[in-house]
Amino acid sequence: MDEQGKPYKYLAIRADITERKRAEEDQILFKLIIGSSDDAIISKDLEGNIISWNRGAETIFGYTATEVLGKHISIVIPPEYFSDEEMIIKKIKHGEHVEHYETVRLRKGKKLINVSLTVSPVKNADGNIVGASKIARDITVKKTMEQELKQLNQELKQLNQELEQKVESRTEMLRETLTALENSREELSKALKIEKELNELKSRFVTMASHEFRTPLSTILSSIFLLEKYNPTSEVEKRERHHQYIKDAVRDMKNTLEDFLSLGKLEEGMVQNLQEIIPAKELIEEIQRTIDEMKQHCKPGQQISFQHHNDHPVYIDRKIFRNILLNLFSNAIKYSYDDSVIKIDCTTDADQLVVAVADNGIGIPEEDLEHLSDRFFRAKNASNIQGTGLGLHIVSRYLKLMNGHIEIKSRLNQGTTFTICIPFKKDD
Repeated sequence: MDEQGKPYKYLAIRADITERKRAEEDQILFKLIIGSSDDAIISKDLEGNIISWNRGAETIFGYTATEVLGKHISIVIPPEYFSDEEMIIKKIKHGEHVEHYETVRLRKGKKLINVSLTVSPVKNADGNIVGASKIARDITVKKTMEQELKQLNQELKQLNQELEQKVESRTEMLRETLTALENSREELSKALKIEKELNELKSRFVTMASHEFRTPLSTILSSIFLLEKYNPTSEVEKRERHHQYIKDAVRDMKNTLEDFLSLGKLEEGMVQNLQEIIPAKELIEEIQRTIDEMKQHCKPGQQISFQHHNDHPVYIDRKIFRNILLNLFSNAIKYSYDDSVIKIDCTTDADQLVVAVADNGIGIPEEDLEHLSDRFFRAKNASNIQGTGLGLHIVSRYLKLMNGHIEIKSRLNQGTTFTICIPFKKDD
């Protein structure tokens, strides 16, 4: 008996009735929810036979419950999608869920519709899987919109590509026009620059010529005047000395003119690079001939020492190489002291020719080294020595024609070494 005097058995029966009533109410509510859902909610056994079919299924598939209950689910599956259904049943038998699987189904009248499926296994009281519950949602409109959107995107992409092609075409036309204008501008600028340089060259030539020619011309005039005063028989030594003055003055004027002529030919592109294979013996003889030619211009006591290493043939322009040597030898003699030794060292490797000309003369200030190849440039400590400032510029231009280069090492009042390197890169 409880506190109110009612037997416990009565209370248990009442509780059971209440629980069953609540369960029935829940079941009714569940059925109402399923029945009123817009989604198709379908139950089937493991053989694929339809067990339940709600109002949403009727709306989506067009079949009433009476028409499909007990029939196989294939009634709403196109034959080409049977493999999808087999895959789903296989997963259900393994207790797996299939969520939001998009596929195609058949509406009454054989109309294809797109659906999204969520499938769950159904278990009995013993926990065994006896069937499957499907929730199907019609996504035909969504798929249609997606397809239309995809088509629209493709059309937009195609239009964009066509637009890009037109823009690229117009851009290319504009680029070609701008390139033509730029080329015209560069050609005009180049022509103006060349004209400016030529005018500068003419101006420098007039200035340089008036300066460089004045001294030797004065020497020639004064020597000729004195020669007329000396007795031809008793003052032979004096006459010979002034004859030498005249020769030296003429030589200096000749060298100055040759520098300007060489520069003019280089500026106008008239110097051709005609490289050829020259045996080592011929190269040595060519250098020795140039040395012998320059010895007559040596200062009192000056000597030229020549050494050669290896016997590889070389690939050079013979005339250009000789002009380079003449310039370097002339500089070494001009800027060295009396009784000094000028060392010439030649090395022929398999792939390059290296010639070093070293003197122990006045040297070059460090701050002037980088400007030595500039046209008309002369080092500060060379202002009292005759020269045009074109020699090393011409040498650099000659070397460039043969893809070579020059290296300069110098210490003030201790001497300078010029080293030229010419690689043997033959034309194909």
